[in-house]
Amino acid sequence: MTLPHLPVSQVEVVLCDCSAQDAERVFACLCAHFESDRRPEDPPHEIASGRPTMWTGTYDTAAVPSGAEEPSARLSGPVTVDVQGSPPAVRTLRAALEESYSVRQVGVDAGDQEVSLQLRLEGRQES
Repeated sequence: MTLPHLPVSQVEVVLCDCSAQDAERVFACLCAHFESDRRPEDPPHEIASGRPTMWTGTYDTAAVPSGAEEPSARLSGPVTVDVQGSPPAVRTLRAALEESYSVRQVGVDAGDQEVSLQLRLEGRQES
């Protein structure tokens, strides 16, 4: 089975190990920088307690939304983010996350035309 390839400017993002509120904050941060298939009227929410929840979104790093405000980046705890796409698109998305969060790479799987990264986001310390 082969998976379909994303267009060169698109990045698939999967969030886990976090609250629905933190997922919403990270997605809002990304939506301030890039067009997405996620809609503001459909925020992340918990499905069932006691079970892991994952949230997904696709972001087009070549399409910048007009008039988007930078939302609050404050996180209640660390967030695990898995990103997959072309190396330039993944770099662009990671740079956007680094503007708001402390970002640490915890895993990588690189191919010729696609890269998958696992990142750990944490809120920056207030000064």
